[in-house]
Amino acid sequence: MESCSIDGVVQITCIIPLVANVIRAVVALGAVALFVMLLAGGFNFLFSSGDQKKLEAARGTVTQAIVGIIIMSVAFLILRTIQLFTGVDVSTLQFPTP
Repeated sequence: MESCSIDGVVQITCIIPLVANVIRAVVALGAVALFVMLLAGGFNFLFSSGDQKKLEAARGTVTQAIVGIIIMSVAFLILRTIQLFTGVDVSTLQFPTP
């Protein structure tokens, strides 16, 4: 990869790898959060002991986790659609060369 600075001055091209790294980090943290929510909701279901309030709370946790998975999937599909129409590689933020 080329250097981001020319004569000690940082160029605007340095923002592309920064944004790509931030997106990867957010997606990874989102996946971990979804897994933890599904795990917590499952344990709450198991240990609700028939208590209706605990059961509803567990159902809400699992529902929120599933909605989160759907939102992340739709966001991924939107990015892939943008890639299809514009030619910009959304996984690495590489723009097509003319």
